[in-house]
Amino acid sequence: MTPNSVADMKHKIAPSLLAADFLNLEREVMMINRSEADWLHLDIMDGVFVPNISFGFPVLEAIRPLLTKPMDVHLMVVEPQKFIPELARLGTFMMNVHYEASTHLHRTVTAIRDAGMQAGVTLNPHTPVALLEDIIADVDMVLLMSVNPGFGGQKFIEHTIDKTAALKEMIARKGLSTLIEIDGGVNRETAPRLLKAGADVLVAGNYVFRSPDPPGTIKELKAL
Repeated sequence: MTPNSVADMKHKIAPSLLAADFLNLEREVMMINRSEADWLHLDIMDGVFVPNISFGFPVLEAIRPLLTKPMDVHLMVVEPQKFIPELARLGTFMMNVHYEASTHLHRTVTAIRDAGMQAGVTLNPHTPVALLEDIIADVDMVLLMSVNPGFGGQKFIEHTIDKTAALKEMIARKGLSTLIEIDGGVNRETAPRLLKAGADVLVAGNYVFRSPDPPGTIKELKAL
């Protein structure tokens, strides 16, 4: 598997495993492999940084031999820097850490890239994009949460459209190619608006996995 280059831009679709049928993970992963999905988004929650617990490294270890798509791992945990070696060992393509959970963000981003992964920084809905001015040139992607992190199926926060546009302006002003990923409430109605505002990668959980035809829904999002 050759991970998608961050410069290869038709917009990307990253279905979120959090919404999958965990009694049939092998079937779900094989569906993702056959689909037009670009990445598989993996939400790891610790019940401390966010008020929920999802899954951990044993799940990544189990699906890794089956998966043919790059792993886009989103750590919603305290002290995310502790898990850099483990995620690198598992072949993670993109490692996302929260701005709010990273006291020494530049050090963490540097360590992620030194470990051979792409580095993503995630912002909660209340965190302004202006805080990225001094780190944006060092990251490969910014993940904007368009719901409050911790649970799937939440209502899309409308301010994310303006926030995406502001982040795109910052990236363009600095002459960078940093990707913008959006996670939360992505569907047929919100996706076109996010893409118009400058989003490059769309994470979709319930909208994909709970649709009557998940591969068709992925194809629909990819064709926007």
